[in-house]
Amino acid sequence: MSTTFQLDTSTSRANPTPAPMKRLTVPKIKRRKFEGKTEEPLVMLTAYTARQAQLLDPHCDMLLVGDSLGQVIYGLPSTLPVTLDMMCAHGAAVVRGSYHSVVIVDMPFGAYEASPQIAFEAASRIMAETGAAAVKLEGGEAMAETIAFLTARGIPVMAHVGLTPQAVNVLGGYAARGRSQQEHEKIIRDGQAVSDAGAFAVVVEGVIEPIAIALTQSVEIPVIGIGASAQCDGQVLVTEDMLGMFERVPRFVKKYDDIAGMIEKTVETYAREVRDRSFPGPEQTYQPKK
Repeated sequence: MSTTFQLDTSTSRANPTPAPMKRLTVPKIKRRKFEGKTEEPLVMLTAYTARQAQLLDPHCDMLLVGDSLGQVIYGLPSTLPVTLDMMCAHGAAVVRGSYHSVVIVDMPFGAYEASPQIAFEAASRIMAETGAAAVKLEGGEAMAETIAFLTARGIPVMAHVGLTPQAVNVLGGYAARGRSQQEHEKIIRDGQAVSDAGAFAVVVEGVIEPIAIALTQSVEIPVIGIGASAQCDGQVLVTEDMLGMFERVPRFVKKYDDIAGMIEKTVETYAREVRDRSFPGPEQTYQPKK
C-alpha cells in the first residue's frame, strides 16, 4: 500500500495517510500500449505542489512536474532559468501529495545535455530527492545515447520531441513543427531513436497532426500528445492553462473552466467584506465563554 500526505486544514500540516491503492508503475504505463494500440488513452497533467497533486491524482495516470513551473509558478519568461533545485523541491512535493499516478520530473536546461555522465548525476539526484518514478528530457536522436545510459542504470526516461521549449532560441519561437518534409522526417526519426534507446514513453509537442499520428503508429512506446492529435496514446496539458488561470494560452489548449475569474470574484467579495467590516463575523471570531 502506498502512502500519501493529506493536508490537515485545522493545522495546515501534511500528515502521512495510507492510500487505498497501489501506485501505477512505469512498466504498467508502457504496457498500456499493446501491439501498437492503446485501448484507453493515458491521462497526464502537470503538477507543482502537494495540494495540486492531491486534486489531480485520482484522475490521472501520470503527473508531470514540468519545467513549465518557471512561467506558471515563478513568472519567468521561459523554462531556461529553471534550476535543478526548483525541480527537486517541487517534485518532492508532488510525490508527497499523490498515491496513484506515476510522477515524472522534467530535467531542467543545462542539467543533461553535456554528457550522459552529467545527465546521470542530475537524474539520480532528482530520483533520490523526490521519490519520483522517472525523469523527462527534451531531444531526439541527439539524446538517444543519454537515454540509453540512464535506462541502463535504472532511471526510467520519458522523451520529448517536436516542439521542444528548451530549444526555443534555436527553433526561433513556439510555432508548430513539421511543416516541411525535412522536419517531418526528422521528428519521426527522433521518436524512433528515443524509443530504440529505451525511453518508456515520448511526448510529442506542437506538431502537424499527420506527424503525430505517424509517430504514434511507428513506435512501440506510448506517444503522449500536446498540440498533436487525439489519435496519440495519451494527452498532457499544463493544468493552469486548461483550468483558465491565464488569458493567453497556446492554440492547442482547451480551457475547461475559468478559475482565474472565480478567484477574482471571490477575492473581490473578500475585499469588500473586509472594508465594510462584515468579515470576520461571529462565526470567524473567538468569544469569551459565558
